[in-house]
Parts: sequence; C-alpha cells; structure tokens
Amino acid sequence: MEIGWMHSRRQRQVLVFFVLLSLSGAGAELGSYSVVEETERGSFVANLEKDLGLGLTEMSTRRARIISQGNKQHLQLKVQTGDLLINEKLDREELCGPTEPCILHFQVLMEKPLEIFQAELRVIDINDHSPIFTEKEIILKIPENSPLGTEFPLYHALDSDVGSNNVQNYKISPNSHFGILTKERTDGRKYPELVLDKELDREEEPQLRLTLTALDGGSPPRSGTAQVHIEVVDINDNAPEFEQPIYKVRIPENSSLGSLVATVSARDLDSGANGKISYSLFQPSEDISKTLEVNAMTGEIRLRKQVDFEAVTSYEVHIKATDGGGLSGKCTLLLQVVDVNDNPPQVTMSALTSPIPENSPEIVVAVFSVSDPDSGNNGKTISSIQEDLPFLLKPSVKNFYTLVTERALDREARAEYNITLTVTDMGTPRLKTEHNITVQISDVNDNAPAFTQTFYTLFVRENNSPALHIGSVSATDRDSGTNAQVTYSLLPPEDPHLPLSSLVSINADNGHLFALRSLDYEALQAFEFHVGAADRGSPELSSEALVRVLVLDANDNSPFVLYPLQNGSAPCTELVPRAAEPGYLVTKVVAVDGDSGQNAWLSYQLLKATEPGLFGVWAHNGEVRTARLLSERDATKHRLVVLVKDNGEPPRSATATLHVLLVDGFSQPYLPLPEAAPAQAQDDWLTVYLVVALASVSSLFLLSVLLFVAVRLCRRSRAASVGRCTVPESPFPGHLVDVSGTGTLSQSYQYEVCLTGGSEANEFKFLNPIIPNFPP
Repeated sequence: MEIGWMHSRRQRQVLVFFVLLSLSGAGAELGSYSVVEETERGSFVANLEKDLGLGLTEMSTRRARIISQGNKQHLQLKVQTGDLLINEKLDREELCGPTEPCILHFQVLMEKPLEIFQAELRVIDINDHSPIFTEKEIILKIPENSPLGTEFPLYHALDSDVGSNNVQNYKISPNSHFGILTKERTDGRKYPELVLDKELDREEEPQLRLTLTALDGGSPPRSGTAQVHIEVVDINDNAPEFEQPIYKVRIPENSSLGSLVATVSARDLDSGANGKISYSLFQPSEDISKTLEVNAMTGEIRLRKQVDFEAVTSYEVHIKATDGGGLSGKCTLLLQVVDVNDNPPQVTMSALTSPIPENSPEIVVAVFSVSDPDSGNNGKTISSIQEDLPFLLKPSVKNFYTLVTERALDREARAEYNITLTVTDMGTPRLKTEHNITVQISDVNDNAPAFTQTFYTLFVRENNSPALHIGSVSATDRDSGTNAQVTYSLLPPEDPHLPLSSLVSINADNGHLFALRSLDYEALQAFEFHVGAADRGSPELSSEALVRVLVLDANDNSPFVLYPLQNGSAPCTELVPRAAEPGYLVTKVVAVDGDSGQNAWLSYQLLKATEPGLFGVWAHNGEVRTARLLSERDATKHRLVVLVKDNGEPPRSATATLHVLLVDGFSQPYLPLPEAAPAQAQDDWLTVYLVVALASVSSLFLLSVLLFVAVRLCRRSRAASVGRCTVPESPFPGHLVDVSGTGTLSQSYQYEVCLTGGSEANEFKFLNPIIPNFPP
C-alpha cells in the first residue's frame, strides 16, 4: 500500500508541475481564490465582473472565458452575471497529491480587445481519508541484550490528506517493555520508532504482539492500525553499518534500462551468519519499486524503467542492510534526474477567428500559448510562420502569441490561407512542433459588375414577332455570394423621345434582351440605349454598357409607281408622233420602293402591249421608247402594262398602265376615251377618228395659234417658277419625283407634266424633256 501511495504522489506532482509551467506569467494578476474540496458542482467561487471592475454586460460583449491548463474545465464562468462557479467536484488528493498548498492556475481571456488575466484557485483540504499502513503486520527481531532506549524504526502510515489532516501521532498498545516515539522527516512526514523501555528476556517472553495506531489531526481525528510482532532473539551485538549515510547520484533522463545508478556498501563486525549482509529497498513506494532494483548481495542499484525528468525530478531511496542475526542498518540514496531535450514544444490554441473580412487590416486571427515541459534552454521556444504570408506573429504576454493580419487582404486574390505555426525549442538537438490552421477570407462588396463588352451591337430583322429574343448582355462580379449576384436593368435613354420601354425589355436575372413589338425598318433603322448591371451587395455597386440595335430591312414594301398615276379618274395618255425614230422616248415610268438595299433595286419590263415589238422598256430606268419606225398600219391607240419589280427575296412588284396615242403631229386633237366607255364606242373607233379628223381640219388654224401662244408663255415663266404647269399633288409627294442612287428615277431626265386641274378628261398640254444635269 505504501508503494501505491508513492506512485499516486508522483503523478500528482507531475500534474501540478504541468499546470504551473504552462500558466506561469500569463498576464495581469487577478488574485487568488479558494474553495474547499468536494464542493458541489455549481457552487459560487467569486464574482469576476466585480473583481475586474467591469460593467454589467461588458464580460458578455468582450466574450470572456476561462482557460485552464490541460483542457480540464474545473471552473465555469457565467458571462451574464460574472459569477465564477465550480464546474465539477474537486478532489484535492487527485489534483495535487501530497503537494500543499494545492493551487490550480487559470486565465481569464477577454477578446475585443484582447486581454488576459492570471488567477489561481486554492483547493483546501478536508479530512476525508484515514491513515493506512501498507503492511498490516510488522515483524521485528530484537536481540535480548538490546540496551534500554534502543529505537527500532517501524513502517509509517500513509494519509492522502495534507497538513493537520495528515498523520500527526502514533500510539502503541499498553505493554511493559516498549514505548513509541513519533518523529518527523525532512519532508514533514511523521514516522514511528519503537523504544525499548525494559530489558528483554527471551527465556521469559520469546515474542510480543502489539497494536500500532496512527492518528491524523482532523476533527474528528481518523486512525489506522497495524500489528507489531516482536521476536526476541539471541545475542547479535553488531548491526550493519553503511560506509556513507547519504549517497548522492545524478543520472540523465534518457539512461537506458539496466543502467547502474549506484553501489552501496555496508559492513558488520560480527562473524558467521551474523556478519553476512543482504541489501534491500526499505519501505519503497510503488514508483520506486518499479523504477529501481537492488542486488541483495552486491548492493548495486540499477534502473528497471526509464526515468522522466518531466514526471519526477528526483528520488529519495532508503536502502536497508540486514545481517544474519536480524540486525539492520539504513542509508539514503538521493537520486537527481538530469533533464534532456526530449519533449517538443506544445501549442495550445485559445482562440481562432475564421473567416475574417477582407479589406480590414490588423485583425486578430488567433491567440495561442506555447509551452515546453523541459527546463533551461530545452524549455525556451521560438515561434514563427511562413514568410510569404500577409500575417504577423506578435508576442502578447509570456508564452502567449497573437496572429494578426499584416495588411488588408483581398478575397478575390486569395480566398484561403493555410498557416503553419512552427515552434522550435533552444535545446540540443532542437525539437519543433508544427500546428496548421486554415483561415478563410469572407467577401466584402468591393467589386462592381463588369460587362464582357463595353459596346454591344445587336441585329434584328424588321417585322419580328413580339417578345423575340434579340440578344444578351453579360456581366460578371469577382465577389462571391450575394455580392456577386448580378441584376440587369434598362437605364433611361438619353433621347427623351425614344419610347425605350415599349421597344425592348431585359431579363433582370440573365441579361437576355427581348423586342416588345414588331419593328419597322422604314420607321426606325437603329436606336441606342444603356444597360445597367448591379450587384446585391451593401452598398450596391453597378456598371453600364451601351447597346446599339440595328433593324435589318425586309422586303415588305412593294414598288410604288409615282408616274403615271394609277388611281386617277381618267388614264394618262402619252402622245407619240408617227414620225418618231426608233428609240424615241415616249415616257418614263417613275417608281420608288420603301425598302433599302437590294430590296429597293427596281427593274422594269413590258408585261403587256397592244402591239408587241412596237415599244420597249429599259430595265434599269423605266424609260419607254419606240422599238421601230411607226407606220400607218400601226393602231392609233395603244395600251402598255409595265411591270415594276424589286430585287428582294421573295421579290415584290407593281404594274403601271400607259395609254399611248399615235398622232401625225402635236396639232392633231387628242380626245381620249375613258376606260368606262361602253364597248360599242371601241367598235366604232373608225367613225370617231373620221369625226376627229374633220374637226381638226376645220379648227387647224385656231389650234395652231393657241398652241403657239401657250408654248411661248410657258417658256417665259420657266425660270421663275413652274407657274400653271404643276405636278399633281396626289397620290405621291413632290420630293419623290426625282430620286437618285436607287435606280428608281435617274437624274438623266426630268419631265414637266402640264395638266389642267379640275377636268375629268385631264387634257394634256405638253411634254417637254429637259436637258439632264450629270453630277461631277
């Protein structure tokens, strides 16, 4: 049982050593608190908010928490009230063993801003353990000639409690030969020695049985007992004596198993069996029994297991030498363990912030502490991170470090950092520990959407169906999440007269553009507008692009005949003298097309004629000319149908009907018959011709004079104005008579058509070609 007590004691010493080593000098001193062991969980210890002088809610807002060594949370903090409470029942013997006082170090860590306070909790012992003897029966062999006052050491009792609650006194059962003395070791532990008060006589009383009682100082006191069996032996008047009462030895902690620690030696003046000495460990603890062994014959002490400086720094070993007669002597071996750099540094992460926002300099990313259980230079450490990272390591307080950003970070450049914390000690050889942390960078809306093009050109053919998809615009945002979600919109047009909202629309999610109605090239050839792209961040960022929509022409307009008029009440008749040469210009069909390009390229051809081969039409300009000489046999009146066709796909066309009257001269009267005349009038054309001829001969002189006067008057007024010679206003505008570049009306010829208004017959006055004006 004594061996088990010593092992438990060593473990507890190691635990206290780690706690003290890790928490020493961790910041500003807060104070010392105490609590009795075995106190119930949730019991009040102190109010840290009051002790720190903080406001009502400051501990909560600053994210205060308790940091204990070894990740054992003995305490808990209620940040709402600042109360420090017991988190679990504390067993002082388990935490500290025989060490007194029993101190548990902890820190109060507060963020925003970072601040660390050192504090300690003292666990007060209560008398909850009774003394226990590791040997329930102690056997002593005492020579009968032992002088009075001789002291015989006895096994001491073990008590896990400390201070006054530990063993304070020993008692022996009443007898006539022995008394008991209570003595104290250098470490404060008390042990009993049996004192001979009356001489022994083996012949009278060969053996004695006594009861040894150990009492602690608790209230009420606790006790434990052991039986002492004394055998009275014959005379052996010399006990073994060691050459040194104390042996001091130093060994490195990395010594191999079986290494020789020391050799003790004792001598006995007796001879024979009484002078033969055997060595043994005297009342060793369990830890010493497992660590050391002694050769009973030679006194050599060797290692049974490897020693560890961080667990136990020294051993106090008692060696007993016993002769054949039962007499014994004792010496002490003080074994000091020398530290070797065999422990790498340890990194304890106290706080880690991830993700951190971009564009924010000097943010505390992590708080960690460094410890090394070795001593001296073996326990000194150096901390570092990679050099190519925008982070800095700053020492905070002893053994504590903060990892902060060196500059503002850009998530679009790098969204994640893998940081390796490297901690190296100063021992030989140097040992290091690496701790990897990953820091994510959260997005801030610092990038506006960017269009793939600053200028878009879209083409749409006219007469499109409504809601037609005519194209798309696209913008990207380098941010992430909602900051990268782009919405599209149409910006107000610069031209206030452009009805943009009725022309196009845009899909806010994907940038698709749609034509809202059918477009007409002849009304609107092109239009421009701006498209905006905005993200959903805060604040919202946006950009814009210019979109130009070009309407493509479709062949949706048929040629329109300007001359001759096709909707007049009476047909237009052209006069041709019978003496005209081949190629004589009869008239020119003038037509236009509302389309553009090849859809407006017009060509002319003679579709129908009264006498095929007499007249021809030039395909490119619509001029109607005679194809051969006229003869008396040719009919006087001719009807020509001219086809005007564009070059579109499919082509569109229109027809113009011409009435040509062959006359012997311009003096011959012209009496056109309306198309609405009855069929009998056409059958009697010869009769009408004779009547007209007689009338013309009778009034030849009068008509010649009138014609001469009219020609003179028109020539005089031509330079000033057209005068009474006008182009009919309906059904075509005047500016469309002369068109260039489309093939509709060449500038080679211009005509002045003089018609009288208000007459159903539309009497023809004259047709006179004007000399063409060619452009340079």
